[in-house]
Amino acid sequence: MGKLTESDREFWRGVIAAGGFTAIPRWPADMAATIAEHEAPIADDLVEALRRAAEDLATPISSLLLAAHAKVLATLSGEREVVTGYVATATGRPVPCRLTTDHASWLALVREARHTESGLLAHRGFPVDDLRKELGLSGAPFETVFDPAGAGGDLDEDTVLWVGVARQAGRWALRLRYRTDVLDADYAARVAGYHLTALGLIVADPDAEHARQSLLSAEEARYQLEELVGARRELPPYRFHELFEQRVQAHPDAVAAVHGEREWTYRELNARANRLGRALLARGLRREDVVAVVTERNLDWMAAVLAVFKAGGAYLPIEPHFPADRIATTISRAECRLVLTEPGSTTTLDKAVESLPGVQTVFVDTAYAEDHAEGDLGVAVTPDQLAYIYFTSGSTGQPKGAMC
Repeated sequence: MGKLTESDREFWRGVIAAGGFTAIPRWPADMAATIAEHEAPIADDLVEALRRAAEDLATPISSLLLAAHAKVLATLSGEREVVTGYVATATGRPVPCRLTTDHASWLALVREARHTESGLLAHRGFPVDDLRKELGLSGAPFETVFDPAGAGGDLDEDTVLWVGVARQAGRWALRLRYRTDVLDADYAARVAGYHLTALGLIVADPDAEHARQSLLSAEEARYQLEELVGARRELPPYRFHELFEQRVQAHPDAVAAVHGEREWTYRELNARANRLGRALLARGLRREDVVAVVTERNLDWMAAVLAVFKAGGAYLPIEPHFPADRIATTISRAECRLVLTEPGSTTTLDKAVESLPGVQTVFVDTAYAEDHAEGDLGVAVTPDQLAYIYFTSGSTGQPKGAMC
């Protein structure tokens, strides 16, 4: 075996060993696996700008095109490392091409594409498929193909999208061939538009941070932000628990919630929530006082949350299986004085409240057993009142609460 062949083997072994597979999201309108095409002209001024950029950067235009393709795949897949097929030979047979988009600027991404492309071209004569078989690899290495020369090869059963750059009579165009059981015509048009946008951003400012720039057109951004949310509706002037009480009045005997073999009607759930709410008020709950609910997600949890809202308090969810120190920190930072819980959910809660003498623990069953009325509380709750506090781990590792 000659030295060049051995070098080729080691190069491709490294590419294959790196692994990875980039799948694009499915959005089919037609479940039949037919082949369709979409062509998007590349404006003459953009072509000229690409030529100037390639000259200024001392890199082939194909590297600019490949960088744009990598950015599009990263945007579609949500992955920083992408794998695509790359047509490096006149035969039109694609080979695996792995790129990272984890670079700050377009320029760095173009240089990454140039480096990768140079390696593929230098070792393009090696039978990559034979090496994959030798290594026992059977799955498809990629499902998209980029063809900088626009040869337009046939889609095999593993390829869902082929992106090429066609050059005819001095005019350039992006040509997409795709499977209709994966992409529809609108999807293909958007993908072409993303490529054109990426190319425009590259030539406009190669030093710009590409992660801060969107590939969506103004029309698509407006569609996603405004039209997909549905028709605008006026919100009713009621709080959540008041809307729930309206459903109770309308359908008191309909099943409101099911957990395992237990089920409560709207009337039953409302009655239990009202009794819990009055138990909280009897223990001194005031407007916007924080009440922690430390239970499993069962029917009593639903009643407890409703009770907090009905009594005018602020709900603080706490996972009963959290470590004691985290529970203690959360309760302390939220300035919480009342905790609703249940037997079986206090393993770490008991330890947490040992260091918090001002905190009172109330068992749900105990509150149910007290002599409280089941009618609605009628506590006035304003729209700007604190409803709940949700804690996350925080960037520092210490819990941080968002007041909502």
